[in-house]
Amino acid sequence: MSAHRPAFDVSGVREALAILGVAGDADAPALKAAFRSAVKSARPDQPGGDAERFRRVIAAYRLIQAHRPVRPALAAPSARPAPAPVLTLTPIQALSGGKVEVRLGTRTVRVTAPKGLRTGDHLRLSGGAADGCDLYLSVLIRPEDGLSVMGDDLFMSWPVERRLMADGGRVEIETHAGARSAWITADMAAPVRVRLKGLGLPARGSRAAGHLFVTLIPSSDTPSAAEDLLVRFTRVWTQERLAA
Repeated sequence: MSAHRPAFDVSGVREALAILGVAGDADAPALKAAFRSAVKSARPDQPGGDAERFRRVIAAYRLIQAHRPVRPALAAPSARPAPAPVLTLTPIQALSGGKVEVRLGTRTVRVTAPKGLRTGDHLRLSGGAADGCDLYLSVLIRPEDGLSVMGDDLFMSWPVERRLMADGGRVEIETHAGARSAWITADMAAPVRVRLKGLGLPARGSRAAGHLFVTLIPSSDTPSAAEDLLVRFTRVWTQERLAA
């Protein structure tokens, strides 16, 4: 008898295994561990979560359970396979893609990661499993070099002169895409955060491009915005130019 499947269910066992990132010979403990990891990363109330992916993960696990034969209670336990490999990326690798080394048992392979991967995605490695079947690598983006990723968006901090944060004005921020400007108003409530549109993870599939959120950190006092403007003015407008 077939199990009732909700609207957000998957089409078959093969797709369900791919969603959980496990091979077809995975035993019950391995499936349970993969399900817990996948459902945790997909939770809508967590950074990077997604309601539809959350429901698909649950549906995939139920479908696999419904199609797995019940083992006798006294059956000898099978050897537990090694944990499913994870493709760990830095934020810069997630932005631009490139070659990444992944440990597969006793082997180390170089995987080409396309740009725009998100935490919780799965990357298919053709013939990567020990039995020659395809292997699905779960993607995890770890913070590095002051950048972190949540969902589609990037986060970083940037030092700004205290007087500029008090007076307001234009802030120059060095980002992964080069220098960018942002305007702040006087005495904004802390923490001061600006959004640079479109500088998050690039669009991929149905996911739109994210944004870069920059938290401004007060630094040691330097000349105010007005004083800095006056200094630059006096550097450019020499006596000769004024006389002209």
